[in-house]
Amino acid sequence: MKLVNRISAFEKLGDFLSQFSTKGIENKENILYNDLFFDIFKTQIKRAKEYNGWFTDENVLFSLENWGKSLSKESLSKWTSAYTFPEKTNKTIAIIMAGNIPLVGFHDFLSVLISGNNVLAKLSSNDKHFLPLIAKYLEHVEPEFKGAISFTDKELTDFDAVIATGSDNTARYFEYYFGKYPSIIRKNRNSVAILTGNETEIELDAFGEDIFRYFGLGCRNVSKIFVPANYDFDKLFKAIFKYGDIINYNKYQNNYDYNKAVYLMSLFKLQENGFLMLKEDPSYSSPIATLFYEYYSSEEKLLQKLNKDADKIQCVVGNINIKNRVNFGETQTPKLWDYADDIDTINFINSL
Repeated sequence: MKLVNRISAFEKLGDFLSQFSTKGIENKENILYNDLFFDIFKTQIKRAKEYNGWFTDENVLFSLENWGKSLSKESLSKWTSAYTFPEKTNKTIAIIMAGNIPLVGFHDFLSVLISGNNVLAKLSSNDKHFLPLIAKYLEHVEPEFKGAISFTDKELTDFDAVIATGSDNTARYFEYYFGKYPSIIRKNRNSVAILTGNETEIELDAFGEDIFRYFGLGCRNVSKIFVPANYDFDKLFKAIFKYGDIINYNKYQNNYDYNKAVYLMSLFKLQENGFLMLKEDPSYSSPIATLFYEYYSSEEKLLQKLNKDADKIQCVVGNINIKNRVNFGETQTPKLWDYADDIDTINFINSL
């Protein structure tokens, strides 16, 4: 199958996914195979929370909507134009996917197929329903994808390389079992923000998306902020107040109450507003409903620290020039060329 056909297939998938948005679900005209897949997707969105309590309609639709936008012909062409793909490619790439946010493994799935190779996917039990539906849709749009996509819940066999995403603990397991294969093995990472106190109301308002989208469960969610001495936290609390309804979601509230009780019993000093706790802490990974913060004395020293800890950080929100910097409110809408852990998946696959 030629690259142009692969791009066309994913473009059509993008058109299909564009029907599912946080603004509403709309059955559009002239979408291929809507008669077969639209109602099934709609039903699966409604049922997603039954399988994973964190997969609310809002968050599932947010993910589908953004993938619909990303899979435009313009974005797909721009992304793939940076590479030279081998004419004949039939490598099988095993992908072990996480399940912390909806379709978190889709970019790896896309990268393998767009490069002309085969996917052998092991899905997380927390997110195992949408990707098989997407695979079936692609096979209808482009029949040559049949035989190129397979899923398994058994031991992985007969593959040429591995892309595995998990925690620091599972990474040790992956390295032990897949060490003899070419691999990308992802560990825990978190995102941070650098605040100066000079942020605009618009920027801080958008910043709530970086903190609260997907309940803070993604590696691109900001889990820690760096602030200057005497930073006015009230300004931040005021800006994110509109996200306060998140506390009405039971799973989030349970985590908020539990973590607050633990902190108070441990006599930690907290700042909180009823739905988010701020705790001074040198760590990067904060619990749900908690945002760690740390003071910095100079931007130069802070950048040195962040560069030193680059292997722990997914992206950096702020107005300071640093690698992997993103604008306020944009952590959960990465471009196709924004690779996890800053590892170029396409280059890895093409090098096999």
